[in-house]
Amino acid sequence: MSNKDIIVLVVDDEPEHADGIVEALEKSSAKAIAVYKAKDALEIVRKQWFDVVVTDLKLDSDVNGLAILEEVKKHNPATEVILITAYATIETCKEAIRRGAYDYLVKPIDIDQLRVMVTRAARRAVAAHSRAAPEARTDFLFDAVRGSSPAMQGIFDVLRRVSPTNITVLIEGESGTGKELLARAIHINSNRHNKPFVPVNCAGLSESLLESELFGHVKGAFTGAAADRKGLLEVADSGTLFLDEIGDMPMSMQAKLLRVLEDGLVVPVGASKPIVVDVRLISATNHDLIQLVEEKKFRQDLYFRIKGVSISVPALRDRASDIPQLADYFLKQAAAELNKPISAISPAAMNILTSYTWPGNIRQLRNCIRTMAVMSDRQQLDVQDIPPEIHPIRQLAGATADLSGLRLDELEKQAIAGTLAKVDGNREKAAKILGIGERTLYRKIREYNL
Repeated sequence: MSNKDIIVLVVDDEPEHADGIVEALEKSSAKAIAVYKAKDALEIVRKQWFDVVVTDLKLDSDVNGLAILEEVKKHNPATEVILITAYATIETCKEAIRRGAYDYLVKPIDIDQLRVMVTRAARRAVAAHSRAAPEARTDFLFDAVRGSSPAMQGIFDVLRRVSPTNITVLIEGESGTGKELLARAIHINSNRHNKPFVPVNCAGLSESLLESELFGHVKGAFTGAAADRKGLLEVADSGTLFLDEIGDMPMSMQAKLLRVLEDGLVVPVGASKPIVVDVRLISATNHDLIQLVEEKKFRQDLYFRIKGVSISVPALRDRASDIPQLADYFLKQAAAELNKPISAISPAAMNILTSYTWPGNIRQLRNCIRTMAVMSDRQQLDVQDIPPEIHPIRQLAGATADLSGLRLDELEKQAIAGTLAKVDGNREKAAKILGIGERTLYRKIREYNL
């Protein structure tokens, strides 16, 4: 396996230490995620697969590294655990190895030694993991659907279970979160994968056009109907129909759709003879359908019919740990499309991208990376490539056309104040964006009375 396939969880209650290890591992192309609280680590390892967990032995909590080791082995026995400690004793190390730890390192750690150890541990983990039953795997990926956060791992588990069935699926989430990608993933992994996948945007068509699109029409059914036309329900026969923004479907169309779902019969506009269709339905919405049902704007019987299994896709701001993986994927796409030798995003730029709230979700991130790739002439995207609306310090620079008259301390004060405002006062995020330690940031805040 290559290092780029390695997924590592780093647990340390000192953020600077954890982030330093993550940065060092990512320089060798591993995918690493930092967690600063023991309870968060316990929650993550219960839901998500990692090749290797690197954890400090002594944490500022009732839960120590040995407890994390035990929880990891309980839920993912193939995952290897490396302990880091400044208090190494023969007894402690023997106990860790006895409980299943791969190895340990004593602080201050040698980064090169850690990289080698992580690579070897990951190889052993993958070998053990590949021998497990396929249904026990949790690192299931669907082409462009990416993410290693606990939320996405839960979604992958649902996708794996529902894909081989014919059950209807309702995908809920904000615009831009990748609902159609999930629908395509279900289709690709289903028994219908060699049949059509037909997407329809219910919000983009008038009621009459939507009826004609879905049900088709016969010649002469209305003005302009010069020939028979198959509806998309018939086109999707034996395949999958994806109804995007189903919450915007007119009530009269909802009744007609319900009838098709119940008896599998489609009557084209202007026809009298029904057509039998076998279609799997996947729907998506950014509305609260339960609220629409209460407001009598969506049929309750249709809601229960389309909600065989529901999937709630989190906003990108709620799974920021997935941003590096998504950004790298979009960069590879953009570089190939533009024929540019751009291969990476700098750690400083990635910190800024990870700290941004992304109101447009994955769609906005993809467009941002593509814009950066278009405008850059370097092999690595960096902070100066980030659009001003994403980066608060670049916004500040744009607002201050001439910086030559500003004192350095005043510019630093404005940069810190602007960054804190951008991240709603979150000092941890602000320190990452500014590229300084949290202690340094705290000192500057006191110094400038912010």
